[in-house]
Amino acid sequence: MRKISANDELMTTREAGETLGVAVRTIQLWVESGVLPAWRTAGGHRRIARSAVEKLMQERAKVLAPAPPATSESPMPANALRLLLVEDDANLRLLFSMVVEGWDFPVELVTANNGFDGLIRIGKVQPDMVITDLNMPGMDGFQMVRSLKKKDSGYEELNLVVVTALSKESIKDRGGLPPGIAVFQKPVDFGKLEILARKLLVQKAHTGAAQT
Repeated sequence: MRKISANDELMTTREAGETLGVAVRTIQLWVESGVLPAWRTAGGHRRIARSAVEKLMQERAKVLAPAPPATSESPMPANALRLLLVEDDANLRLLFSMVVEGWDFPVELVTANNGFDGLIRIGKVQPDMVITDLNMPGMDGFQMVRSLKKKDSGYEELNLVVVTALSKESIKDRGGLPPGIAVFQKPVDFGKLEILARKLLVQKAHTGAAQT
């Protein structure tokens, strides 16, 4: 690979994906969203500094640290709904966890505290649904959602739900959101959110049955 400094070198998106253990499409999403800095060659190919990849590996190690052991000894069913919550308020993350735990269908809940962490989690766990706040430090929900819904991101069809204290006018003033995204105002109506999650679980079950 071509050297860019005495101690650094460039990697292809495939090499970066192999190093980080994610798909090339995920690397491309991280590049497009600014999570992973990259350059283009004269031929239009992306090149990524090894130092940037190593830095992201360190960030992923923090974000993906093993969670405390579950209180239940029963493993999560394979057909559980994989739900990612992106929320910077620790109290709200705890509230969501408690509510979801009470749902009468299997849900695997993963959390992240900003858009940057959210994108990393998405590339790792491939959630069925993402619930995200908009106002967050670092990369906010607007940036994350727009990155995911960008053409050829590979996540255009990902089910996204926004939970926010912002009014419709405030959201519009900040550029709006891509079409097809459900928006829940805070305080969240967890009953409606549960209905939405249940419908998605049924769709997932039907899709899985059709593929077998």
